[in-house]
Amino acid sequence: MQTEARVGVAVDGGVRKLVQPQKQQAGTVSQLLAGGVAGALSKTCTAPLARLTILFQIQGMHSNVATLRKTSIWNEASRIIHEEGFRAFWKGNLVTIAHRLPYSSVNFYSYEHYKKLLKMVPGLQSHRDKASSDLCIHFFGGGLAGITAAASTYPLDLVRTRLAAQRNVIYYRGIWHALQTIVKEEGVFGLYKGLGTTLLTVGPNIAISFSVYETLRSFWQSHRSDDSTVVVSLACGSLSGIASSTTTFPLDLVRRRKQLEGACGRAHVYNMGLFGVFRQIIRTEGVRGLYRGILPEYYKVVPGVGICFMTYETLKMLLADIGSA
Repeated sequence: MQTEARVGVAVDGGVRKLVQPQKQQAGTVSQLLAGGVAGALSKTCTAPLARLTILFQIQGMHSNVATLRKTSIWNEASRIIHEEGFRAFWKGNLVTIAHRLPYSSVNFYSYEHYKKLLKMVPGLQSHRDKASSDLCIHFFGGGLAGITAAASTYPLDLVRTRLAAQRNVIYYRGIWHALQTIVKEEGVFGLYKGLGTTLLTVGPNIAISFSVYETLRSFWQSHRSDDSTVVVSLACGSLSGIASSTTTFPLDLVRRRKQLEGACGRAHVYNMGLFGVFRQIIRTEGVRGLYRGILPEYYKVVPGVGICFMTYETLKMLLADIGSA
């Protein structure tokens, strides 16, 4: 929680001047730093599972149904080790960190500010049921924060997907080469391919994640106030990650495939809109195709979201203590 600031008035030569406190600025820096480090750390820890999720999500674009049925997490992990080496599990992790530092900073920071703005809405403020009011604030605040963060850092998210999706043939040699190649071959708007689907995914995903996390944390602390903040954040974050991923996974799968449209100089696989892609996946892969890669996603999201919330809460408290010392 950011420390509330007080505004003072100083007199200098008979001129009254408004003096802005330093704690408010320290609180802002603390939130941005804590959010950025939390996102980068959680993504680095779960990078192997994140890459497996992406590879499973895009299999239906270039493989037949018979091949898909034979694929398992263990088989895909073994293939990566034998064909690409162990370090390939972290392929694209540099751009992931470059994306997550600003993304998570903006996400957590804007979430705190959207909550403040929503609390000023008369209808929510005067709501009799405080629990319902808080849930609405957390849900809409999280959704708006997710959309803000995703829109402001989207090109890096697209590059990350394309780097992680590469297998034996290296078409994009790094972040800058990928950005330059996409602009050259697909135009500037190629950097925003799949943005609409991403915003439709990230908005509800972050909304569910924050609202479930805040609700579970409040419930836990009201019944077991002496429990460690680290343990509470880790447990509630993991459960919120499962809830948000399960609800929005089909949209996430579609957005990954849209991000790879025209990648590596290939022809477009899905020359259609969002609902057209959904219909195509169901027709060729069945309804289960919409959840292709959900298992490694669960393996990733349980520790990933838990680590993210735990690191954010811990760093925010540490930085707040340092700032007030």
